[in-house]
Amino acid sequence: MDVFDTALEVIDLRSFSNLWYWIMLAVLWSSVSHWSLGVPHDMVQRARREGGQALGDVEDLVRINVNRILHIMDSGAMAVVGLAAFWLTTLIVLGFYYDVEFAQALVLLLGPLSLVVWVSVRESRRIAAGASTGEALLRRLTVHRRVLQVIGMISIAVTAFYGTWQNIRVSILY
Repeated sequence: MDVFDTALEVIDLRSFSNLWYWIMLAVLWSSVSHWSLGVPHDMVQRARREGGQALGDVEDLVRINVNRILHIMDSGAMAVVGLAAFWLTTLIVLGFYYDVEFAQALVLLLGPLSLVVWVSVRESRRIAAGASTGEALLRRLTVHRRVLQVIGMISIAVTAFYGTWQNIRVSILY
């Protein structure tokens, strides 16, 4: 068991010092900003360039995803919001009151994602109410993507600063 203990001492299994956490953070925000409302950004660019069938494909995909999002929210929003609030509050208490680093890491991932869900539902309602075709739809998708990117940039910056501070605070010297 000496080899196993030595390996665990060399490989730090805490969240903020683990390379896999940072890879997951990068992949998460890359995916969120690429797939706004379930539509990949390259399809939006192609629809803007070519129009025609490409634009029709984007409109169909947006219609399907917006209807799906709104159906989920209209049929079970109270349960979804209640469960999300319960789990996020539980993680916040575990992470920042009881100082559980894994819970802190999850809060820094899931907290901003709850904001992304709220922004996406709001944008889905706007699209369903009006601008759901042509250039207006492409503009809405582009603005929505930029909002998601700003949320992601702020989230990554806050996570990086907090993770660095946490790694310095919980040093191997203590």
